[in-house]
Amino acid sequence: MAVSSYVARLRAVIGHELIQMPSVSVVVVDDRARVLLVRHAEDGNGWAVPGGAVDIGESPAQAAVREIREEIGVRISRPRLLDLLGGPDYEVTYPNGDRVAYVTAVYQATIADGEPIPDHEEISELDWFTPSQLAGADLNRFSRALLRATGHLAG
Repeated sequence: MAVSSYVARLRAVIGHELIQMPSVSVVVVDDRARVLLVRHAEDGNGWAVPGGAVDIGESPAQAAVREIREEIGVRISRPRLLDLLGGPDYEVTYPNGDRVAYVTAVYQATIADGEPIPDHEEISELDWFTPSQLAGADLNRFSRALLRATGHLAG
């Protein structure tokens, strides 16, 4: 997980304490209604919706475009805001002990240019999932809650 200089300075003061952080999640869909999911290199917590923190001075929509470009090397077109989510399902404890309560702006988008490829720094693997495959997928808690809340996953 790449950490911004802002978060690094904050963590130097407060350590691993729980912080609230604005973030984005991008539900990338293709013309066959499949959803693109990723596996993060630093943990084995299952498949995830790509995304990340909103940097200072950046809008959530700009963060969505940047995160997808950085993590999987593609350009998305016209991200559409689906929801704004937060709460216990969106709290994460990282392997180093850092605790974050995310408030995530969830966007849906399609790929405008490029072929998705994991960056192998933050993302180790990616794959497309049909709606029926999502139900049995090994999703992390955050992504399972997000996909349910946005209607991409039944239940």
